[in-house]
Amino acid sequence: MAAPATNPTATVAGHVARRIARGAKATPARVYTPFDFLDLGTPHSVGMALMRLVRAGTLRHLARGLYDVPRSHHLLGELLPTADDIAQALARRDGASVLPSHAMAANLLSLSDQVPARAVYETDGPSRTVKVGPLTVQLKKRPPRQVRSASPMSHLVFAALRSLGKAQVTSERIAHLRNTLSPKDRAQLLKDLPLAPAWMHPHLRFVAVPQAPVPTKTVKPSARR
Repeated sequence: MAAPATNPTATVAGHVARRIARGAKATPARVYTPFDFLDLGTPHSVGMALMRLVRAGTLRHLARGLYDVPRSHHLLGELLPTADDIAQALARRDGASVLPSHAMAANLLSLSDQVPARAVYETDGPSRTVKVGPLTVQLKKRPPRQVRSASPMSHLVFAALRSLGKAQVTSERIAHLRNTLSPKDRAQLLKDLPLAPAWMHPHLRFVAVPQAPVPTKTVKPSARR
């Protein structure tokens, strides 16, 4: 008696579901694209498998080519992924790098309490804008050397200081950075120092090197750039 025929879509969907279940333990808010599963089947079979998992409620369709595992909070209701989760998924799909824009960097490092109206990232991949619910994520193309030259954390620090402007980089903010960065990040920051504008160098040395002198120039918080 011949064995019953297997459903290729069901088989791929099972493999995808198991990979998602394993990944959800480490990163429950991860956003997926079909690219993340192309080693499990053809583009067509992966696409059909993702649709099957959406219908089953295992995955949620966020936007074209973007999926996540549905999550909810007993008070907040349905939870959406963060802008960074979405940006990183797009980066994996495009084989590109993404880094937060200047305003986002200052907020992420707690140097500014201003939350940008939209999440803007710099990328060496294609420019694109993705809307997921009320969240808008914009990727702006930049030359690869601007995105890949420094380490991600060093780039974040450089971008945050650019956002603040030279006049607003106070000793208090620099001390905050020094306390925020790990020893490994501070060591890398010192290596990446030549990639930063010259006016940042004294501040960055104080962040990176424990015995470096404190930059003497401070400005009142109300001062403009």
